[in-house]
Amino acid sequence: MGTMPMTGRGARAARHLVPALMIGAMWVGACSSGSSPPEDGSLPLQPVAEIALPGDNSRFDYGSLDSDRGLLFIAHLGASEVIEVDVHTRQVVRTIPNLSQAHGVLVVPELRRVYVTATGDNRLVILDEDTAAVLGQAPTGDYPDGIAHDPKRGAVWTTNESGGSETVIDAVTAQVRGTVDLGGDVGNVAYDPVADQMLVAVQGKGDLAAIDPQALTVIRRLPLPGCRGGHGLALDPQARLAFVACEDNATLLTVDLATWQTAGTIDVGKHPDVLAYDQGAQRLYVASESGTVTVLDQQGGHLTELGSGHLADGAHVAVLDPNTHHTYYPIPDGTGGRPALLEQAPNP
Repeated sequence: MGTMPMTGRGARAARHLVPALMIGAMWVGACSSGSSPPEDGSLPLQPVAEIALPGDNSRFDYGSLDSDRGLLFIAHLGASEVIEVDVHTRQVVRTIPNLSQAHGVLVVPELRRVYVTATGDNRLVILDEDTAAVLGQAPTGDYPDGIAHDPKRGAVWTTNESGGSETVIDAVTAQVRGTVDLGGDVGNVAYDPVADQMLVAVQGKGDLAAIDPQALTVIRRLPLPGCRGGHGLALDPQARLAFVACEDNATLLTVDLATWQTAGTIDVGKHPDVLAYDQGAQRLYVASESGTVTVLDQQGGHLTELGSGHLADGAHVAVLDPNTHHTYYPIPDGTGGRPALLEQAPNP
């Protein structure tokens, strides 16, 4: 990185986006846990497997798991494709090409659909989960990133990071229902089923916004002091908690949704990105651009660090399987210099 600070979209792109190289062959396999990259001894995870992934060594981004079927969908942003992995058999099912800078990905099992933000041409692509056929497309705002599903209204929300907005799209017909302007660069979005609201980390404004998903209007905003570049977002709806990853100052901030107040901060790895929350185990996984993973225990609204350490270069995405409590981390350089998916189990 240079001496001048960068935030948001520009920083992530400058640090990590590598031009994609097209390859014809697919290399698939699973290695024993002994071939996983070395880990810091303080990291409370045990390696389970390393699954070889096809493609080049460019950047991976979000992943989403259909936990009942064991199908994991991984956005390979640098290669403009999505890789589908069966985590039960630890085999690659298919590669889905022609998704320009595939960024966000979300599988909705009850609809048998997979939603992908194609950042390269500002659109949302809807795929059939079973066949990978394209079922529909919709325009978004500038630089679509994260995705959330509102099951009550059958809508998909896309975060338009540099566009400073959310695009709301019919989950079945792909018709655009509306746009919500948030006034600054936008981080991730999540649906809160208890309060029936959408929550968005608005990094350009330094706050957390709550949106009425029916009226498509912002109903309240909470400033996030001590959080610079709030981007990653995860919820524990039942405990009325939101967790915001502050990518510019290596901090994780907790919000009490019942009182609409900040409830604490904790240090995490440099440039925290994707969060994965295990509601059953009450554990939060914070994956950072630095390759550091921080594991936190949540009790009574308070977070305690269970451990933190370097998992692997490029391990900035964590995907949780709520059935096994295992987490998955796509990385561009695994064993032999090939892309890989690391499977990790929590220490008791």
